[in-house]
Formats: sequence, structure tokens, C-alpha cells
Amino acid sequence: MERKSEHWADETALKIIREKGEKACYTCASGITPSGTVHIGNFREIISVDLVVRALRDLGKQVRFIYSWDDYDVFRKVPKNMPKQAELQGYLRFPITMVKDPWERDESYARHHEVDVETMLPIVGIYPEYLYQASRYRASKYASGIRKALEYRETLKAILDTFRDEDHKIRGEWWPIGVFCDRCNRDDTDIDGWDGEWGVSYHCNLCGHTETVDLRCAKGVKLGWRVDWPMRWEYEKVDFEPAGKDHHSQGGSFDTARHVCKKVYGRDAPVTFRYDFIGIKGSVGKISSSSGIVVDLKDLLKVYTPEVVRYLFAGTRPNTEFTISFDLDVIKIYEDYDRIERIAWKTEAAKDEGAYHKARRIYELSQVGAIPQTMPYQIPFRHLCNLIQISDGDIEKTAAGLGGIKPEQLPGFKARCVCAAYWIDNCAPEEFRFKLRPAGERADLACWEAEAVRELRDRVVAHIEHYADDKSCAEAIYKAAEDKGLDGKALFRAAYQALIGKDQGPRLANFLRSISRERLLGILQAY
Repeated sequence: MERKSEHWADETALKIIREKGEKACYTCASGITPSGTVHIGNFREIISVDLVVRALRDLGKQVRFIYSWDDYDVFRKVPKNMPKQAELQGYLRFPITMVKDPWERDESYARHHEVDVETMLPIVGIYPEYLYQASRYRASKYASGIRKALEYRETLKAILDTFRDEDHKIRGEWWPIGVFCDRCNRDDTDIDGWDGEWGVSYHCNLCGHTETVDLRCAKGVKLGWRVDWPMRWEYEKVDFEPAGKDHHSQGGSFDTARHVCKKVYGRDAPVTFRYDFIGIKGSVGKISSSSGIVVDLKDLLKVYTPEVVRYLFAGTRPNTEFTISFDLDVIKIYEDYDRIERIAWKTEAAKDEGAYHKARRIYELSQVGAIPQTMPYQIPFRHLCNLIQISDGDIEKTAAGLGGIKPEQLPGFKARCVCAAYWIDNCAPEEFRFKLRPAGERADLACWEAEAVRELRDRVVAHIEHYADDKSCAEAIYKAAEDKGLDGKALFRAAYQALIGKDQGPRLANFLRSISRERLLGILQAY
């Protein structure tokens, strides 16, 4: 077994093999309750597992990647960003899978959020096997696991109390299960007894319904979270599952689940690691569906290409808190990714062999599939944004104006263009945006400013194709200003006003060289 690099996903893969031994197939798990928008913080768990799955497969291992939709959880609260708030309030205490879809697109509220995720994950190269817990519970797949929890009721109570102070220890009779009432569907029920085998009796505090159900065919009986999780670890033979730092806190759900898994279900807990929260630049606190502060994968893919989305996570250790930006930092993130790409393709030297292998591995894990056969066409994101605005948002025109793009590079280039265009229109600060004046439209300039524009037009723009680079063009601009006795800044302001109606804009030399001579002369002919 050869270690590919020092990447954290490879380190975790080796740890799984070391602790779980050689196996025909390893099971890696993730999951979430679809109680609201599955936000980018939830996505961190999904992609963290995917990266470890890839690392295991790169070591030649067979891997089962399961993703559990905990859609049999209770609908406890209506998130603030949901429509039809009053209607959803009427479903509180129902299982999420029985809540009506307020958008009327899917068969349930839970399924709506599941579909939103399942349609997006393939775009970033993630293909888990989905497990729907409502279906599994209703099919009584966990009947034996539920019965075992009932048999070990006192053991479970002692485990849970171990991590609680005196004020929060379990008092009186306690059951590790809850029941959704068969008549009104809510979980406001109390357990009346268990016959020691398969029969459980309950009554509903809301509608008064009483019933004795057989665990082998009951549809409404469910384990509490801290027992349900380890029960499923044993049922699915899970070898690896990460958890957020809230679950990994001392005495948190992972701590209790580890003991439950071993003492009740006779299995060691999965290998794990803690992943940290993600912030969104400009928002306060952690992302939360219930608070309405929500950014999901679809939002992220509007600004970042799939490879850059993967890079954000592949290039950051899971236990590191980081912020995803939609402001000017977007430019730097693209620059950082491009640098990793150049190092991986050896068109830019790494500082040493170790740095090369690290960059190469991050780049590999950032790809949706295999590394492409041809290095992608690189263009700085800032410059691309300028070109798109020069082309009035026309991506085909932007691509046509650039030389050297190979046919196999076009899809990736156009995908970046789409992201850049969205970012310009929806996220970029106002000072970053511009639109070229139509030919002949005249800015309201002072006489000396108009004279400066004429000087720029006749001495620089008229010969723009003769400048081999931005430096020589910039020198010509400053020389024109100097010869007219103008301050450089004054000339720049006049030029920007004439071209885009603003006092500032992109670096002038590069800007002029990015626009066709004919179009520039057409705009400046009014002076």
C-alpha cells in the first residue's frame, strides 16, 4: 500500500484500514435530517466523506458510500426561509416525510429538500447510495435493533446519564423509543409498556388513541437519536463517519453513540473526525436553516465552478473553520485554484517536491472526475470579468475574442464565464461593474478633459495593436499625459468617463488592449 501524499483524506483512509483491518468493502456514511434547506455547512460533511471515499478507492479498496436521509425525524420548527409558514405550522410534530411540500413540486416537504440535493451532487462528482429512513423504519428493517434497545433499556439510561450533570439525569421511567400516533401522525405519545418480546403499547396525548403494536410490522415506532445512530452503525456495518464539532463535543452525541454501539450493539464505533463550521462573508454566526441564514450548494455553484467548489474543501482540513466569500475575495480564490492547477501541471514550479505532491493531490481531489487530458485554459478571473463586460455579457463573443483555446478546453472555459457573469451581476461591488458607452455617446467633460481624451485617442488608441504588452502601452499613456502637461490621474479619469462613465475602472493599459481598436475609436470619435 503506497501513500499518495500527506493529504488529510489519505491519512484518514489509511487510519480506517489500520483500525478496521483489511476488508472486502468499507462502508463510509453521512446523513442529514431534511428539515429545511440543506446548506453549505451540511455539504461539508458530504464532501468530506466523498474525499475519504476517493482516497480509499485510490488505494484499490472497494467502498460503499451511504447517505442517510433522516426523513422520519420529527418536524419541530418551521424554518424562516420557507413559504406558507402558517400551513407548515399545522404539521408540527409530524414525521418530516408526512409534511406537505409547500412548493407543490414533490410528494413531501422532506422529499423536496432531498431532490434539491440529489440533483446537485452529481455536478460536483458525488454519487452516494441514498438511504431513506422513513421507508426503512416503516418496513420494520430495524425491528431487532429496536427490541435490543428495549432489552438494554437500563444500560442505555446509565450511558446517557454518564454524560449529564445531576440536574439533567433521567428521572423516573424512560424509554429509548418514541411513537408516531397511528391516528393523528404526531409524536405526542407516551409508552405504556413493553411485553418483553415484540409488543409495545402507547397512548396519544392529543387524540387519545391507544394501541399495542408489533415491532415486526409497526410503522410508527422510532428510536431516539442517540440510540438510533449507533444502531444504524451496526446495521450498516459503518467503518467511517465524520460529525460536526457540536456532535463531537465532550459528552455530545458521538460520545454517547460510541458507548451505545459497543455496549448494546457489540460493535466498535466508526473511525471519525470532527469538521468545523462554515461562515459566509458578511453574515453573523454559523449557517442555520432554522434561522433563515442559508446558502446551499446551488448558490455556491452560481459563483464557483464545480472544481473550485471541491477545491474549497479539498484544500482545507475539515477541523478548520473557514468563510466562503461572495465578494472580491472570489477573485483570490480563483487565483489560488489556478496556481494549484499550474503547479499540478508543472507549468509553475513548486518550492520543493513535497509542495508539488501536495498541490497535485489537492488538484486531483478537486476534479469532478479524472484529471483532464489537456490542461484547462487559464485566464485570471478578474481579467475574465472585464472581458465579459467588454463583450456586454456575451460569452460566445468573449470566447471568440481569445486565441489559443482548444475545443476540449471550451466547456470548462465557458463554465467559468457563466460563473463570472453571475458574480458580476449579483455579487461584485458596484465599483467593479462597468458598461462601455455606445459609439458616439459623449461624456460631460471639461474642455481640457476632452483634449486629453483626444490625445489618448490619437497617440495611443489609434496605434493600440502596436503595443506588445501592458507595460509599453502604459508608458505611452503616461507619455501622452506628460507631453500635454497633464497629471496622469487626470487623464485616467477623463478616459474612464469617456469609456464607461465612471471615475475609475480596470487598469487602463490592459483595458484598452482588451477592446478592439475599431470599437475604441467608435466610442472616442465624439471628442
